[in-house]
Amino acid sequence: MRRETWAMLRAELFQLRKRTSTWVLLGIWAAMGLFFGYVLPYLIETPDGADAGPVAGLLPERMIGEVVSGFPFYGGAIAIMLGVLSVGSEFGWGTFKTLFTQRPGRGAVIGSKLGALAVVLLPFVLVSFAIGGAASSLIALREGYAIDFGSMGDLVLAILAGWMILAVWASVGVLLAVATRGTSLAIGIGIIWALVIEGLLGVFVESVSWLEWVNSVMLRSNAYSLVEPLGGGTEGDGPGAFTGPYVDPGQALLTLGLLMVVSLGISLALMMRRDVA
Repeated sequence: MRRETWAMLRAELFQLRKRTSTWVLLGIWAAMGLFFGYVLPYLIETPDGADAGPVAGLLPERMIGEVVSGFPFYGGAIAIMLGVLSVGSEFGWGTFKTLFTQRPGRGAVIGSKLGALAVVLLPFVLVSFAIGGAASSLIALREGYAIDFGSMGDLVLAILAGWMILAVWASVGVLLAVATRGTSLAIGIGIIWALVIEGLLGVFVESVSWLEWVNSVMLRSNAYSLVEPLGGGTEGDGPGAFTGPYVDPGQALLTLGLLMVVSLGISLALMMRRDVA
């Protein structure tokens, strides 16, 4: 049984690795992190090549906070699409019917897909920090600053926090894919939720008092609260800006964990009980 489980997991990992969509999303995620996290802020700070020096947030000592700030918002959209495509594509191709008639049960099939998705999210996290480290180092060298990435412990915590945030968003994508039995509608709903609904609620929470408790259980606000102790967070009125209110990091971690468990639990229950035809 254990050998069969590992074989199914390897098969799902192979499938995700061979899908063009996985690499396209990874490329978009990497490009967004580089351009919006470092290239654009640096060009704004040093217009026309002026010797103005980089902003403090672009130096290696601020790399952890700068990189991890992108996970709650931009990373959420990417993870939702990855979660939707990893499961929803099987409905479009009709492969679930074939898989469920083989020896492994439905729970084993879905479990292997979720396990593979959890593993694939790790490169997305590591690539972000690798790009941040390289970009911040180049800026520091160009401007004559020392390269100091700070505590290795903080880096490990940031990687774990980044993975957790992407995993929760991906679990929402899985739920949407299972609920809609496809990809197009699921991606549309997920993007609207991640980029519009949660963002609008964050804008009005300070003006409408009863929205505060809603904000305390929203994915985006808890994700920002989780990375805030690591230097994560946003300022201003741009996309993804979040100025609070924050919740306790422990509460944020618990809430995110519960959201993931609920999303995956509902997904598994639907897959176990519904006809896949």
